[in-house]
Formats: sequence, structure tokens, C-alpha cells
Amino acid sequence: MSIDTTYPEQAATRAPDPEEVQAFAGQLLGTMTAGATALMLSLGHRTGLFDAMAGLAPATSAQVAAAAGRHERYVREWLGAMTTARVVEHDPASDTYRLPDAHAAVLTRSAGADNVAALMQFLPLMAQVEDDVVDCFAEGGGVPYSRFGRFHDVMAEVSALTNDAALLDRIVPLVPGLRERLEQGIRVADVGCGQGHAVNLLARAFPASEVVGYDFSEEALAVARDEARRWGLTNARFELRDVADLDGAGSFDLVTAFDAIHDQAHPAAVLGQVAAHLRRDGVFLMVDIHAASDVDANLDLPWAPYLYAVSTMHCMTVSLSLGGDGLGTAWGTERAVRMLAEAGLRDVRVERLEEDFINSYYVARR
Repeated sequence: MSIDTTYPEQAATRAPDPEEVQAFAGQLLGTMTAGATALMLSLGHRTGLFDAMAGLAPATSAQVAAAAGRHERYVREWLGAMTTARVVEHDPASDTYRLPDAHAAVLTRSAGADNVAALMQFLPLMAQVEDDVVDCFAEGGGVPYSRFGRFHDVMAEVSALTNDAALLDRIVPLVPGLRERLEQGIRVADVGCGQGHAVNLLARAFPASEVVGYDFSEEALAVARDEARRWGLTNARFELRDVADLDGAGSFDLVTAFDAIHDQAHPAAVLGQVAAHLRRDGVFLMVDIHAASDVDANLDLPWAPYLYAVSTMHCMTVSLSLGGDGLGTAWGTERAVRMLAEAGLRDVRVERLEEDFINSYYVARR
């Protein structure tokens, strides 16, 4: 591959301000520490240590390990990281540790949609493909889904936190009259359904409606079908399909997409298919990342670096691996609204939910 090594004319160099250098170096060291803390938070979530410590009286590392069913030596080192990160409190006199209630409120599974520790799992997931992404910077192309071992599991867990808490009582009511229509019985499709938890929640709550989930991962669909069987659902089904082609699927009264459109190889084609298969009075409910389309407009968005990192390390590169457009995670509200209109969807309304800081909710009609 030939690389262009010509550069624009450089401005005259000057010695940097030592105080600026020190301040920026300190910022970078803080970033390194925050990244290390995020990894330890992910470990705490996956091992159940936060759940074990919640409500536990001050305990030694051996007692914490016993409560969580983990090996003490690893727990002790993890507690060192959590103590110095000010996540866990340590009493040196008794050599005991305590997870403050205010911290447990956003670190445990009982926190539901407020569980930030679950989000931390995406960082080690991205780090697993760093070598592959480095190669893509030189060679182009992308990293396929098959390289992300736990992606569907983590995405399903994080999505379920919001959907369990808000899908029926907060998200469905964003569309006036939708609950009543679902109760009467309509056809619903979820594009890019992953492990299908949202499909099964809707099917269980509205047995008169027919709900189908489409995804191109047979592994994810197997999990979805298993949940539907366990719940005894007869009105939910799942189909292996590239949602850029819904030919033969029929028409739908409601189509949903939960954080799926920006991942698609050809998102404009998918939106066009959604519009083409909506009935005249149908609704498209799209949940996708909250951001601006202009990078400068995201400077004050606290988690913007995370969004661009997830895009580089997963969303964009997976799309490119399929020969796709590489739309990216931070495609933004402005571009989303424009693409919905270009697909033939009108009356686009953008909503936010207090329970879900990371997403915007788009309601559009044909």
C-alpha cells in the first residue's frame, strides 16, 4: 500500500509552555488511571463482587471473597484498585472494606438501568480487537462480528437494563395510541433484534400482536428463541435475515430498531426497506445514540470520546468489514433526521428519556 507522506506547510515551531505540558501530561495520566479503573469496574460487575458487597457490613478481603464465591488473592488485589479509585472504602485499623450505599446504587445488578458498571464491559471488549483495528488503519477494511466474542451478550445485558425498566411503561407511550393498538393486535417487526429480549417483552405484554425479530446472527437468534420458549410465547418468532432486504416479509404496523441502524452495513437501504414495509398508518420507532452530527458540537458531551472509541473499535469497523458505509456510532441527530426523511419517513419526532442518557428516541411515520 502506498502512503502519502506529504504534509501541509507547518507553522513555525516554538517551545511549548512548560505549564501547559505538565497540565496535559497530568490529564493523560488521569486518563490512564480512569481506563484502568474502568477495567476493574467491569471485573467487579462480571464477578458479582459489587453485588456481594452491597449491603455487606465492613468485611475483610477473605470475607468479601467468600460472599462472592471468588479466590481471595484476586479479590484482595481488586479491592486495592477499588480502594485507591475511591470506589470502595477501607478501614486500615480493622483491614475491612465497605461499598458505600451511594456507590452500590450505580454499580449493582439491583440498580437496573442505573447500573453503570455493566457499561464498562465494552472497554475490555474493544481492547480485544486492538491489533485487528491497527491493521485496518494500514490496510482498510474492517473487523467482523466474529472477532467480538461477547458482543451480543454484553449488548443484550445493557439493552435489557433499559428495556426491562422502561420499554412498556415509558417507550411504548412515546407513540400516542400505540399501547391500545398493540392490545388489539398488530404486526410488529424489530430490525437488528440481537438476542431478541425487546421482541419477547412486547410479545409477552401484548399477546394479540404478532412480533418478529430479524437479525443476521444465528447465535443471537438461538438465545432469543430459547427465551421465547421459556416464556411460552406463541406470538414471537425470529428469522435470520439481512434487514437491508425485507422482500417477502409483508407489511407492518410498527417497526422498531434498538441501537441497530448505525451498525448496519448500508443503513440508508435499511431505512428505505423499513419505509417500504410500513403500512400507511404505521410507525417506525428507532432508538439510537444521542449525539450531534458535527464533532465540534460534541465537545461538551461528556461521553463523546467513548462514542467515537466504540465506533472506531466496533460499530464503524464492523460495517466496513461487510463492505458497508461505516456510518459510525456518532452519526448524530441531524444526520439521522435527514436520512429518515430521505427514506420516505415523515413527521419525525425526537424524544429523550431520563432513564436512558445514551440514546435518543425517534418516532417517524410513512
